[in-house]
Amino acid sequence: MVVKPKIRGFICTTSHPEGCEENVKRQIKFIQSKPKFNCKKNILVIGCSTGYGLASRIACAFGGDASTIGVMFERPATKKRTATSGWYNTAAFEKMAIRHNLYAKTINEDAFSQETKNKVIDLIKSDLGKVDMVIYSLAAPKRTMPDSTKVSSVLKTIGKEYTNKTIDLSNNKLSEVTIPCASEQEIEDTIKVMGGDDWKDWIEALKKANAIEDDAITVAYSYVGPEITFPIYADGTIGMAKKHLLKTANEITNTMDGIKAYISINKALVTQSSAAIPIVPLYITILYKIMKAHNLHEGCIEQMYRLFGEKFGDSLNFDEQGRIRLDDYEMKIDIQQKVLDVWKSISDDNINELADIDGYWKDFYEMFGFNFSNIDYNKDVNIEINVPSIG
Repeated sequence: MVVKPKIRGFICTTSHPEGCEENVKRQIKFIQSKPKFNCKKNILVIGCSTGYGLASRIACAFGGDASTIGVMFERPATKKRTATSGWYNTAAFEKMAIRHNLYAKTINEDAFSQETKNKVIDLIKSDLGKVDMVIYSLAAPKRTMPDSTKVSSVLKTIGKEYTNKTIDLSNNKLSEVTIPCASEQEIEDTIKVMGGDDWKDWIEALKKANAIEDDAITVAYSYVGPEITFPIYADGTIGMAKKHLLKTANEITNTMDGIKAYISINKALVTQSSAAIPIVPLYITILYKIMKAHNLHEGCIEQMYRLFGEKFGDSLNFDEQGRIRLDDYEMKIDIQQKVLDVWKSISDDNINELADIDGYWKDFYEMFGFNFSNIDYNKDVNIEINVPSIG
């Protein structure tokens, strides 16, 4: 099949197997270009197939020689439809891990379910004995609860509507968008999906099954961002879920007898999640332009190398809320002042000068395996690629 990108809204409905493999290879090559680091050796990555979760798995495996078990919820290909990019990413990761004699297996199931937790625990106990690190990088729009009810997260404000600039990336035109207020039920449901309950359920299940070391560490990812995005992010429904995530980290550390839980505040990047948030894509295009001009720009893999190769390698530094700050370059005072200045002056007439639209689209297409110069996108490719550990 000849595979071309098909864009619908803020997602691409196709993905390219060779392009996704190229994306994974480039991340591995970056890690291999850096000094090796000491990290935990038996690692569970929940949400392992794209973005920060994938980069975490690559960094720890190829930078720290870790054995990894991943959990994802991705769609394999059919004869007429490509697999998701996360499926192809994982297939490529496992292939490269095998080539480098690294243990890597993946469970493709709903991470929220108890059945999945049981399968993962059985795999850990049979192959690794115990894990000593759990990385929680789950980004899901909905969740089936233990009682079989389904809840969904929403991107809404709390208290009052919020209106600000946004960008239509299909035509690079600016407009205003108004984000509506969430109901109390929507806030509660967003916390259930994106908060810390499932993270804690995983650690408790591992602990109960004696499948996690007493001195293990666990880390979950979050974001804060600038005041421009506070109403839709930090002070909105997502922000409430992230506050719950931090509360959960403290609960895990205080109740799990030696296990330490951390929150890492990461940089704003083009991901399948961030592309869906109004206002944020415009902020990212401006931020990219400024950070690249100051040689401070990082992608997911650069961020994860800093986290596992540097932050966890030395004595950890925390902010006043006890969080690791990987967004330190993004939130530098001079960078944010420049972003604010551009935000006030940007218009349809100067957007190509002031914002990195090309950089945004580059990252967007590469997420799905497209626009790599060394890939021939006019040739037929086999879309039915197996993940080695799944078959």
